[in-house]
Amino acid sequence: AVAVNTGLAAFGIATKQQSLTPSGLVHSWALGVILLSSFVGWQGYTLCVLYLALGSAATKVRKQQKEAAGIGEGRGGRRGPENVWGSAATAAMCALAGRKWPQKQSVLAVAFVASLATKLSDTLASEIGKAYGKTCFLSTTLKRVPPGTEGAVSLEGTLAGVAGSLVAAGYAFKVGLVGWWPAVPACAVAAFVATTCESWLGASVQGNVAWLTNEVINFINTLIGAAVAAALVVGRV
Repeated sequence: AVAVNTGLAAFGIATKQQSLTPSGLVHSWALGVILLSSFVGWQGYTLCVLYLALGSAATKVRKQQKEAAGIGEGRGGRRGPENVWGSAATAAMCALAGRKWPQKQSVLAVAFVASLATKLSDTLASEIGKAYGKTCFLSTTLKRVPPGTEGAVSLEGTLAGVAGSLVAAGYAFKVGLVGWWPAVPACAVAAFVATTCESWLGASVQGNVAWLTNEVINFINTLIGAAVAAALVVGRV
């Protein structure tokens, strides 16, 4: 696990990759070691890479338009340590928990997949909504607001988010990380529930409570997704 991630990090440095900041690359190395050395193995590792690739691609959709409107991602969309762990701390916790409770690995695998499906759904909903959302509403009041407003939702973004969760869960099924039923539908439902909760938090408390940063909200979002999915499949996988 160490050798593989060190080699990939070196490749990223050599090719001047633009998805991660230098410190973000170091923290991604640590995350990769955790995943590859856990029960989720290469399947879970590549699912995390899939999230990063699709999330980074979505950030670049109509990037200049977003930046001109002041709603583009900071650092040109490059992920730092806070983004790495805000997005994948729950997944890492699930992977590590599998070592402590091996008899629960089937449920933890679903929770792991759901956490990443949730984050991909959130990222696609946000980035596609900012790029193509024609009518955005605040999730708490249904008041029309400009694209990029915290807690805003749009039809275009919501559909992209649902598609993202299905892509992540479908990939996990294809590589054998989880079974099709009930895991894939559970992950999709959990992602929708979690991202809806995240929108409510963004609209109601984010910006009003100092410690509820975007990264903390992301962590809560993935934690809800993992918990809902686990609750839906416990005793059934």
